[in-house]
Amino acid sequence: MPKAMFDHRDPHYVLVQKPADLARIAVRLKREKALGVDLEGDSMFHYQEKVCLLQVSTTLENFVFDPLALGDLSPLAPLFADAGTRKVFHGSDYDIRSLQRDFGIRVNSLFDTQIAARFLGMGETSLASLLKSQFGVIIGKKYQKRDWSERPLPHGMLSYAVRDSCYLLPLARVLENEVLAQGRLSWVEEENELLSKVSPAPRAQNPLFLKFKGASKLDRRSLSVLESVLQFRDRVARRRDLPPFKVLSNGPIMEMAQQKPTTEKALKTIKGLGPKQVEALGCPLLEQIKAALTLSEDSLPVYPRGTPEHVPPGVRKRGKALKKWREERSRDLGIDSALVCTNTQIQLIARENPKNMDEFRQIQGIRNWQKHVFGPEICARLKTIG
Repeated sequence: MPKAMFDHRDPHYVLVQKPADLARIAVRLKREKALGVDLEGDSMFHYQEKVCLLQVSTTLENFVFDPLALGDLSPLAPLFADAGTRKVFHGSDYDIRSLQRDFGIRVNSLFDTQIAARFLGMGETSLASLLKSQFGVIIGKKYQKRDWSERPLPHGMLSYAVRDSCYLLPLARVLENEVLAQGRLSWVEEENELLSKVSPAPRAQNPLFLKFKGASKLDRRSLSVLESVLQFRDRVARRRDLPPFKVLSNGPIMEMAQQKPTTEKALKTIKGLGPKQVEALGCPLLEQIKAALTLSEDSLPVYPRGTPEHVPPGVRKRGKALKKWREERSRDLGIDSALVCTNTQIQLIARENPKNMDEFRQIQGIRNWQKHVFGPEICARLKTIG
């Protein structure tokens, strides 16, 4: 589509804040064949993140739904579930999980423009990069890190939000035509179908150190201090309604686990811990550390480590050959090697060692498009390895 066809001024939008308007517009949108969709959350500003805006664009109109005013977006659930209306997102994993988590909304008939761009071998696949390269549209970053839970939102922020949805339909048409021309549309469609089925992860009840980078390298006593400080940070973050990293960042927490300060003087030497944090959190932090240091050896946490899996020489040899094949195919197709075959998929194939396509089709965890496109050559390559 020619760049000149786009009006680069701020797009017009309708802000929806009343339930009656939501119900009316939900019915109206059912007549559309395709919708561009984006959302804004507040994960950078609150302990429990939530959807703060939902932007929905047709070819002619833009709607901004305010769930903080509406209280509920479930009237839109039938629209998003309708397979007859295509929903175009960009980088939709987070959006799909968030809509289901907050409103029980599930997305059917998904088209993710980032997936299409990746299968076209485009190096830069952010929405801003694609809009600039395809349409000459520049989306600034002025409001990228603002708190979307603020009310009222200024016109500039609302207009910025709409620019993330209003170009999605023309972008999807361009990218779909290109993947169709390259014979990769079925690949993209299957990936979209699988992505549409993701679900929000339940809040973990496991030790917090399991998701802390570097925890696996700590001894058990240090791990105890780490967990104690992480639990303290989580309680403070919940009480203050802040994301945990805004209470204490990971750097000083790791240093506390390693250095184990027990006095205010020692605490002040922790790199990355500011004077205000020491003043506000110092005493309870030291109590947490001291308590962790008094635990008996039997009570200390253990970082779970799986038994190293034995990989037979034949499987290792086949895996190495398949990785070499993957790099060749990746270059031929001009796409990321992980799209051709992930490391996990390569290990599955190497272990199963299919002798023919019937056996290859039985392997779980391989996409149907991968089986169709790559199956015969993978089987042929495996036969040369033995």
